[in-house]
Amino acid sequence: MSFKQGITAKPRPRITPDHQPLWDGFKVHKLMLPYCEECGKPHLPPGPVCPYCLSDRLDWREASGCGTISTWVEVHKVWFPAFADDVPYNVIQVELAEGPRITANLIDFGGKIEVGQKVQATFDDVDEDLTMLRFKPA
Repeated sequence: MSFKQGITAKPRPRITPDHQPLWDGFKVHKLMLPYCEECGKPHLPPGPVCPYCLSDRLDWREASGCGTISTWVEVHKVWFPAFADDVPYNVIQVELAEGPRITANLIDFGGKIEVGQKVQATFDDVDEDLTMLRFKPA
């Protein structure tokens, strides 16, 4: 069997962070994540097919946004040309209660960050058309 025999002609969906259901969910303060319609597992990391069963059928579901910190790093905004101030912020990876792991900022935190710490998603309005996902201590 050659590789071409298994490829279908129909276009496959692009599952990327800029996919419309994700951004539409942010605007109404909901975390929408893609799940595979075949095996039911999260369709993450982003890709055109399910990393578990290779299906291209998706179902966008609302996630709770509750989870625990699995890793974190402090980042300085001066590393990015768009920001003038050298203000540190924390980038965390969160293991969501629904199973997938996502990356976002940790806000409203004045203490020590620890792996296993409980966090909850929150949504900051950047302007009337754009909302960004962040996390805060639960």
